[in-house]
Amino acid sequence: MGVLQNFLIDDEVLARVRQIELPWSRHGIDPYGIEQPQVARMMTILGLLYRRYFRVSCHGIEHVPARGRVMVVGNHSGGWALDALMALASLFYEKDPPRLAHGMAEKFINRLPFASALTAASGQFTGIPENAERLLGDDRVLMVFPEGARGTAKLYWQRNSLVRFGTGFVRLAMQMKTPIVPFGFAGGGEAIPTVLNLVRLGKLMGVPYIPVTPWLIALPRPNVRLHLEYGEPLFFEGTGQEDDDVIEAKVAIVQDRIRALIDSAVVARKEPA
Repeated sequence: MGVLQNFLIDDEVLARVRQIELPWSRHGIDPYGIEQPQVARMMTILGLLYRRYFRVSCHGIEHVPARGRVMVVGNHSGGWALDALMALASLFYEKDPPRLAHGMAEKFINRLPFASALTAASGQFTGIPENAERLLGDDRVLMVFPEGARGTAKLYWQRNSLVRFGTGFVRLAMQMKTPIVPFGFAGGGEAIPTVLNLVRLGKLMGVPYIPVTPWLIALPRPNVRLHLEYGEPLFFEGTGQEDDDVIEAKVAIVQDRIRALIDSAVVARKEPA
């Protein structure tokens, strides 16, 4: 590789990427077009955030299976998806062998220059049912935030709350016979304390909103304690074609479990590191 190709790639991180149990070709590319160097770039940056910029603690990662299909489902905490980035890092750095979670990105990402190709090359895809079903069918890790963009729009005083969940993730988990590992994330609201969302400006820029903090720009504060709390897997029997009231009852179970994990994560943030 040349200097440009090696930009932002840590050799130790790249070696760890090669340990991810995916059907890599001899060129380091998997059938989805995921590229080992691009994953290494992403994880090198996330590793700096996870290990140095923030103070991140993680508990219960053993609940995520070492192999096979699984859906990890968590909460947003406002500002922007810091929670998703830290969950990606935890599954890569805390699991052995490491696992690459595939996030279901909001559709507006495709409208941003170069963003779609870069996210796909690192294993992050547009959140459409076809992508999710195919990934689970190939025994991958699917990362889902059922609150969607409504969750990232939380203001500071809403940071540890939950907004309404979508139901599609439970139908998909049942259809694909996939365990759901819930997790709670705390600290994101302290890192990016959003006091206002500029919706009109966001639409002009092609995003749902622009978060505003007390220092205006939503640049996260360093050295903030973040905590991820993974819970025991949930498995729901069925086909995914059940009536809405049946599905909504199962969604409520997941939501209640995540709410409890958020409470545990809030407590853990206050404990000595």
